Amino acid sequence: MGTFPESAWVSAFQERVNSDPELALTGKKFTADIGVAFGDVRYVLNVRRGKLESFLSSPGFDVPTNFGMRAPISVWRKFLADNPPPLFHDFFAMLMRVPEFVIDGNTLQAMQSARALHRMMNLMQETGK
Repeated sequence: MGTFPESAWVSAFQERVNSDPELALTGKKFTADIGVAFGDVRYVLNVRRGKLESFLSSPGFDVPTNFGMRAPISVWRKFLADNPPPLFHDFFAMLMRVPEFVIDGNTLQAMQSARALHRMMNLMQETGK
């Protein structure tokens, strides 16, 4: 597995997502192109029916997404830590209490898939740094 946030790390995350039985159930209707910014490192995650079909590294500004998540790399490292500090232990805790962690774009679509998105973020934590 590569080092966070390299493409090899995202590939390991993709394998974890695509082999997860819980996400296979909760994500049946979860289809979105999600922009993710780990500081200055950006990806677009192409999720189809709860599977991370593909991802694009360093997308141009003209690559459309449904919604995005962004935070400084220091925030992501806390989230991915083996023992995350308070407020960094959970996707929703960060969303509500860490101002540097931002969801933008079609937030309604993100929250309509909240359970699947939350599971995907838990799998991201399990992938670790």
